[in-house]
Amino acid sequence: MSLTNERLAELGIDLPSAPAPAGNYVAAMQVGKLLYLSGAICLVNGEMTHTGKIGESRDIAYGQAAARVCALNLLAVTKEQIGDLDKISRIVQLNGFVNGIPGFAESPTVINGASDILVEILGDRGRHTRAAVAVTGLPKDSSVEIQAIFELA
Repeated sequence: MSLTNERLAELGIDLPSAPAPAGNYVAAMQVGKLLYLSGAICLVNGEMTHTGKIGESRDIAYGQAAARVCALNLLAVTKEQIGDLDKISRIVQLNGFVNGIPGFAESPTVINGASDILVEILGDRGRHTRAAVAVTGLPKDSSVEIQAIFELA
């Protein structure tokens, strides 16, 4: 068992199945040592787990949980693409989008839900650069969407 899979087991995390792209694009594309990951939303086994605007009927903790789901979906897509998550040298960048009310200023706090779980799973390999912005809407009314770039060994 790979070290990353052992860590997932220690944390009691089962990765979901990688969601299929919802259009004419791919979920991941490797260019050299970089793996570019399309935006992941809160879709698990074909069902949305977290919907709605953060700051309206949904609080920051809900948004952080949504960001965590997105991060796990990114890992699921990566595992499907490269097989072994130990091949991740580092996460280069995360771009987090929060479906927020107008003027929502806590996007970084929400996206911490993704950053924290990735560091918890991958250790220092999970530390990354990041953007976290609020938007007025996301696909399927997802509360969060996260896009990433991973460097592979």
